[in-house]
Amino acid sequence: MIPKHPSESLTILTDLVLPSETNPLNNLFGGELLARMDRAASIAARRHSRRIVVTASVNHVAFNRAIPLGSVVTVEAKVSRAFKTSMEIFIDIWVEDRESGNKTKANEAIYTFVAVDDTGTPIEIPQIIPETELEKQRFAAALRRKQLSLVLAGKMKPEEATELRALFM
Repeated sequence: MIPKHPSESLTILTDLVLPSETNPLNNLFGGELLARMDRAASIAARRHSRRIVVTASVNHVAFNRAIPLGSVVTVEAKVSRAFKTSMEIFIDIWVEDRESGNKTKANEAIYTFVAVDDTGTPIEIPQIIPETELEKQRFAAALRRKQLSLVLAGKMKPEEATELRALFM
């Protein structure tokens, strides 16, 4: 299988925050943002694997900034690391200032998707070759995040989490 670059999976969704998508404070519902992130991440995962993909987990979500009614929101997703059948998708959420057009990072998330065949059986996917400094940082951190998840789920012994242990040595 030929490795791919994260840029090949880049998915950008831009949309407007409408009144039906807001809470009583006139900010975008968190659940609405989660749905947008899931859609973008699934497209990025599909672009990388060229397979059917399913959401395996939502590993991290940071709601750092409220997104007000009428805002233009851009969700950017791309594969940060591929494992055997799973891939980590890093998602950045940007809000565009209505007057200046400047974009500010509002939130971020990390999802994990698994590629499957027509019967739902996990299937091998191409590896990732990061290019930019940010892609390299996210690539390296993805293994530590995976090991932490496996240890917390009881699927890996702490002493086997070599990348994670290296942080504390």
